[in-house]
Amino acid sequence: MDEKTLFNLLKSTGLPVAYHHFTSPPEPPYIVYLFSFSSNFSADNRVYSQQPNYQVELYTTEKDPVSEKLIEDLFDEHDIYWEKSETYIESEGLYQVLYEI
Repeated sequence: MDEKTLFNLLKSTGLPVAYHHFTSPPEPPYIVYLFSFSSNFSADNRVYSQQPNYQVELYTTEKDPVSEKLIEDLFDEHDIYWEKSETYIESEGLYQVLYEI
């Protein structure tokens, strides 16, 4: 999936979305996504197929299962494999739910 397609999918959630960061973050919940790494397939000593991997980060002020389900359902509807982790960023007062896709 390319970055533009991912952006449009994430925008369909209705949550604010930005690549990498917001210059002025909106009120949570919001989504930030960025390129993480590539999983390329090689053949004949060349890159035969490129596969970008992204991380999608949901930021909330409190645990928000509704927003998490919104993102997870979106990924599932589009056959996007995802892994999930969560942390609390004390200095920001925000929960970060990280999806690796």
